[in-house]
Amino acid sequence: MEPSLVIFRIGALLVTSTVATTWGIMAILVLLCWLGIRHLKQSPDRWQSALEGVVLTMQQAIEDIAPGKSPSLLPFVGSLWIYLVFANLAGLVPGLHSPTGQLSVTSGLAILVFLATHWFGIRASGWLPYLKHYVQPNPILLPFNIISEISRTLALAVRLFGNIMSLEMAALLVLLVAGLLVPVPLLMLHVVEALVQAYIFGVLALVYIAGGLEAHADGGSPS
Repeated sequence: MEPSLVIFRIGALLVTSTVATTWGIMAILVLLCWLGIRHLKQSPDRWQSALEGVVLTMQQAIEDIAPGKSPSLLPFVGSLWIYLVFANLAGLVPGLHSPTGQLSVTSGLAILVFLATHWFGIRASGWLPYLKHYVQPNPILLPFNIISEISRTLALAVRLFGNIMSLEMAALLVLLVAGLLVPVPLLMLHVVEALVQAYIFGVLALVYIAGGLEAHADGGSPS
């Protein structure tokens, strides 16, 4: 994936095409949220029913992995899922590239998951009980647990970046070779893969967070 182009500067801050695309996605999501909750009704119309269906689907997915934790986890994990869907699909817009095709973006998302894992774990058990599970059942496991935390964060970032980057490169190569003869199947493949990658990233984040919530309860090492 080619480096992001610098569009303009805000003082010392360089605003690249990736940042501009991300800001655009954020603006669209804010607008959709505002429109979605603007006229909520007791008897929902099709638009409200679709929104409620999306929320209930995400809530059920969270309950399947972290039973009873969906009220606290839905805002973070749900926002992550929705952003990733839009970010992964942004590459379908002519002239744009998916922000998640840049390692800096996926690294930022992975760091957010890393911080959220410890945030929810500490909230559930407190500082000392949570940190204590890193040295159980034997303090010699501490460096291995730390390495595991770092390596899975790196893997989370590289996995999403690699999949989205390769997806866009494959689409570009096919279009260069076949021209516009196969646009529809190619676009459908892009959409399906983008949705799958968003789902997998969110599920992995949820698994890590659920592991942090449960580790203090059984005294085991973090998963």
